[in-house]
Amino acid sequence: MGWPKGATPTPTGDLPVNAFAQGLDHPRWIYALPNGDVLVAETNAPPRSDDGKGIKGWVADKIMKRAGANIPSANRITLLRDSNGDGVADTRSVLLSHLNSTFGMALVGDWLYVADTDALLRFPYRAGEIMIKAPGQKVIDLPAGPIDQHWTKNIIASPDGPKLYITVGSNSNVGEDGLEAEQRSARILQLDLASAKQRPYATGLRNPNGMASQPQSGALWVAVNERDELGSDPVPDYMTAVKDGGFYGWPWSYYGQHVDARVRPPNPAKVAQAIAPDYALATHGIAGSHVLQRPPASGRARQRCVHRSARLMEPPPAQRLQSHLRAVCGGQAQRLAAGRTHRVSGRKRPRARATRRRGHRQCRSAAGGRRCG
Repeated sequence: MGWPKGATPTPTGDLPVNAFAQGLDHPRWIYALPNGDVLVAETNAPPRSDDGKGIKGWVADKIMKRAGANIPSANRITLLRDSNGDGVADTRSVLLSHLNSTFGMALVGDWLYVADTDALLRFPYRAGEIMIKAPGQKVIDLPAGPIDQHWTKNIIASPDGPKLYITVGSNSNVGEDGLEAEQRSARILQLDLASAKQRPYATGLRNPNGMASQPQSGALWVAVNERDELGSDPVPDYMTAVKDGGFYGWPWSYYGQHVDARVRPPNPAKVAQAIAPDYALATHGIAGSHVLQRPPASGRARQRCVHRSARLMEPPPAQRLQSHLRAVCGGQAQRLAAGRTHRVSGRKRPRARATRRRGHRQCRSAAGGRRCG
């Protein structure tokens, strides 16, 4: 997972952290069963005919290799069990194999639903078993095709069980392969399990990934990876409650109605429908201890000051999260609002002031005097 041998994250308080399992082949998603067993999707992108082609493909290929991601997909789900409660898995078994770039998993009754990149499957499951030998049944086909850029399909069951929600990422960054290639992409589908009928639940979501149901209301929440290739000034990823029938901007706009001028043809009518998400997160292409964003909403500026997204992997209730944001931002949000701006895609956004001294580049954030070499 990228940690040096013997190293672990440093948690707050007295929370211990140790490796639960090691030596997995590109683990991408986990799912906890009711009996405490943990399922791990060992998976990677399906092969594509245009991988590594052109300058952009060559650069992407180098980055993926450096990250350890440019490897064939193991195409399996591994079961991990900690039978003695010491925090280390002592049982490890291949629950399912010969899948196709599988990702999401959800147990509904006696059926384990599994999302391959191109199909939703289900397998009969008995509590406690460590290997499923029965063949899977295809429930529905999922959008994939020869491009399939955002190939991960996640799933979650509705709190009462009769419906599944399925994420489908876009086939491009901002529609550069033509909007005709995006007819069924960038959305969350709702599937009725009894009838196998599906419908778009929400659209305009570039690459929706993690989903969860709010425990009290049952409302669906999602984390979304936003667009790339904006240099050093990318837009934030975000986390939001999902509105039935809602449109969230992709590809024409981001974070509500901020127009992305790269998308052709423009679509002002769709931009006017775009919903601003609830919380900004750190961009998935930027490292750092925190990211400041200033998205306007309802005619006035709102400030977001959010620790890197790893700090929000298990978000607290809304009231606690709002208090956390205020505590993290402090006075920086007010200073940010007074900072200088420049235009990106026709919209104003904060920019850093850069200086050079003694031959070394130093930058000072308009939000709080932070320096970097």
